[in-house]
Amino acid sequence: MAKDIKAVLSRSPVTVLSDLIGAVSLVVILYAGLTLPAFL
Repeated sequence: MAKDIKAVLSRSPVTVLSDLIGAVSLVVILYAGLTLPAFL
């Protein structure tokens, strides 16, 4: 499995980076959506 991950990272590092940014932004939006109503 580690070889597969290394192969994917070496083939398309820009795509993996954009997917990571997208996943982090989704987590931030979910967190904000769940905590914001408590403060309003």
